Amino acid sequence: MITIVDYGVGNLASIRNMLKKIGHDSLISSREADILEASKLILPGVGAFDTCSEKLRNSGLIQPVNKKVLDDKLPILGICVGCQLLLEGSEEGQLPGLGWIKGKTVKFKQADLPEGTKIPHMGWTDVSLARQSVLFEDMYPDPRFYFVHSYYPNPLAESDVLVYAQYGYRFVAGVERGNIAGVQFHPEKSHKFGMKLLSNFANHF
Repeated sequence: MITIVDYGVGNLASIRNMLKKIGHDSLISSREADILEASKLILPGVGAFDTCSEKLRNSGLIQPVNKKVLDDKLPILGICVGCQLLLEGSEEGQLPGLGWIKGKTVKFKQADLPEGTKIPHMGWTDVSLARQSVLFEDMYPDPRFYFVHSYYPNPLAESDVLVYAQYGYRFVAGVERGNIAGVQFHPEKSHKFGMKLLSNFANHF
């Protein structure tokens, strides 16, 4: 069973509905037992980094999630702030991330954006793969996804970058290291492209 980690934030129902549409049952849960019995995990997140970090810690789920991901090598997909939490921290706040991927979440630099470009970055944006991944196997041509964010993951190692996107300048839109992956965009809002990515996660990752 794919378990969507419920720590009080994120588009939980939207993710579950998209998984159901592609033929996969999932469970939204804040119970440790469900985390430990999961076949795969999805870590959602919306809003401010520190809010999500604090709620995750207060949920009591970090220990079982760490066990499944780090010890048992269970596949996990972070979405939006859930992706940012995979790193060590964020320019947005003071609290730590999970630290599974070295690096930090950074804010779009207004000075480096074309005049009139607004933050946050919102809307559909093309992505380009930094390397091959089963998450993008047989993906539709010219993949594009729906974004709503002011910050993005910035891993220290280029080998941890999964996908790039462009908003004034090139930025990291997804990360992957072993059984750990995260995307800054919202696959649950990205129609056929998001359905394909979630299908690949459910079936192959």
